[in-house]
Amino acid sequence: MKKILKKIIVTILTYEAKMLLKRTSPHIIAITGSVGKTSIKDAIYTALKGTIHVRKSDKSFNSEIGVPLSVLGLPNAWSNPLQWLKNIFDGAMLVIHPGEYPKLLILEMGVDRPGDMDKLTAWIRPDVVVLTRLPDVPVHVEYFDSPEAVIREKEKLVLALKPDGVLVYNQDDEKIVAIAKNLFQKTIGYSRYSLSPYTASADKIIYENGRAIGFEFMLTHLDTAVLMRVQGSLGVQHAYNYAAATAVASIFDIGIKTVADTLRMHVPPQGRMRLIDGIKDTLIIDDTYNASPTATERSLITLSELKGVKRRIAVMGDMMELGQFSIREHERIGALVAQCADILVTVGIRARGYSKGAMEAGMNPKNIFEYDDALKAGQEIQTFIKPGDVLLVKGSQSIRAERFVEEIMANPKDAEELLVRQGKEWKAMA
Repeated sequence: MKKILKKIIVTILTYEAKMLLKRTSPHIIAITGSVGKTSIKDAIYTALKGTIHVRKSDKSFNSEIGVPLSVLGLPNAWSNPLQWLKNIFDGAMLVIHPGEYPKLLILEMGVDRPGDMDKLTAWIRPDVVVLTRLPDVPVHVEYFDSPEAVIREKEKLVLALKPDGVLVYNQDDEKIVAIAKNLFQKTIGYSRYSLSPYTASADKIIYENGRAIGFEFMLTHLDTAVLMRVQGSLGVQHAYNYAAATAVASIFDIGIKTVADTLRMHVPPQGRMRLIDGIKDTLIIDDTYNASPTATERSLITLSELKGVKRRIAVMGDMMELGQFSIREHERIGALVAQCADILVTVGIRARGYSKGAMEAGMNPKNIFEYDDALKAGQEIQTFIKPGDVLLVKGSQSIRAERFVEEIMANPKDAEELLVRQGKEWKAMA
């Protein structure tokens, strides 16, 4: 019964969103890829909002229900049937009286299963597509025949580009470069490790009084180079996010220097390598939004690059939806943990594969702690951590690793502002 009701709601809201787009004809920037969609979306929004009337997807609304809600500017009603009825009514009123509708929409377009992108591109034709990264083992591969099938599904968004559309793409990704070469539309590449129209370089961690406070890099376009700075978050992914945002801004005649100034005020989304003060004068790298093999590798490498650290502690939760690749990927990344961290804390059944990989790579079993629950892990690890420790906390959404962070953050009263999944609906599921 719930599935039938959901299908009815999705059908109605999608129809309303489709009609609204026909009435208002906004430009559409659509973002897809296996990592970084939300962070790039937010950076693009910051780069454009001072110049153009623009709306972005709320949080990570990127599904067959999330995208219509984003177009209509309506909230997720969760399991409240009255709120869903209100959404349907409000959507109908918006179609009739759209008012000052945004000139530009920035939408995430995700896929969980085969056919998901077909449902979205059946009614959305983007003016700009941003393609982030297509790794060898993408998240959600569990529901596809192969990683290549995931790539083909996401490629459908690129094929849905309008004839005069633009593809903004990660030029460091060979799979994406191959897709871009086959397009007749305009393409703009961005990169960190290859030469592209928007090339990031010389990235480094920023310190203050010996403590990491952010990240910076140079971004070069033609003969212009600007310093990009990220406050309160770490990782080379920001170089990609900001380079992509600058490339998109160029389509709307916003220059690289203007974007650099604007992005200095940008705050990366919660749960994406955000720096949070921990108890006992420790530092937390909060990367609890979600986890995939590629993103987890990047996080661990960043942890290993930190200076002035007493101990590096990797708190690693399950990576979900990897299907047949799950055991292999957990063990493979466990071996990387042994190179990047002094101590491993695992959360979840699948995460025990990290322990196996780490031990086989030489990590002392005495430095490995296994838990089934993030909350219990956060409570018990408090007696173990020491001043000067840095804790990287990473896990898929269902592990709820933010509960670990809340237990050890110095100011838990700030959890609602700093952590992911702090709404009452999420709290009820804790």
